[in-house]
Amino acid sequence: MEFLLAAITLGILGSFHCVGMCGPIALALPVHHLSTPGKISGLLLYHIGRAFTYSLFGAFFGVLGMGVVIAGYQQALSVVLGIAILIGLFLPASGLSRFFTAPFAGFTYKIKSAFSSLFRKRSHTALFVTGMLNGLLPCGLVYMALAGATATGDITKGALFMAVFGLGTLPAMFSVTFFSGISASFRTKIRKYIPIVAGTMALLLILRGLGLGIPYVSPKMSSKVNTEHNCCHKPASAEGEAACHEQ
Repeated sequence: MEFLLAAITLGILGSFHCVGMCGPIALALPVHHLSTPGKISGLLLYHIGRAFTYSLFGAFFGVLGMGVVIAGYQQALSVVLGIAILIGLFLPASGLSRFFTAPFAGFTYKIKSAFSSLFRKRSHTALFVTGMLNGLLPCGLVYMALAGATATGDITKGALFMAVFGLGTLPAMFSVTFFSGISASFRTKIRKYIPIVAGTMALLLILRGLGLGIPYVSPKMSSKVNTEHNCCHKPASAEGEAACHEQ
């Protein structure tokens, strides 16, 4: 379950990036008029909604990864995803953000417009839906997590990876609304570790794809022997002939 450790670590440290990007939305959530239990339950529903959307994306990308696994290119996919993350780390953040978010500008505007009507409803259901819609907003950190979900090559693991990633962002994002913010200096200190975690994840993906025979880190992929092809040749011995007939 090392992929879950990677997911929650990325979520916890990456959440301080989320505070800067989605903090204004979190601060605007209509929960301040509620009692403390109502405020807590409302915020939890909001963040569960985000994690739910992330898990749907994770399931989808897990299926894509599964197709690659079936085609026999799992190792190549793992290496490519790792390299893509490393390239993203060395590119200017502002330019990279514009590259990924510009195509979705109209879609993003519609989602943010929907927030206004949901905020006016002031219900727990509206908070859950708001969280689900928030999960649709373009985000470089989410794209990075989706790379990890794709590398799992499994629909369940992909969904679980993204759900755990989403829940990993909960403590910091919850604190923003409940305690009305996190100090800028603390956010700056934590955000310094995000590239380290992302780089580590990228290297692990590359090592996994290389199949160096390192337990848990880079296990060697076993190649299946084509038994039909083996039996098409004359056995070298009587034992070989017997084994071929048994197959």
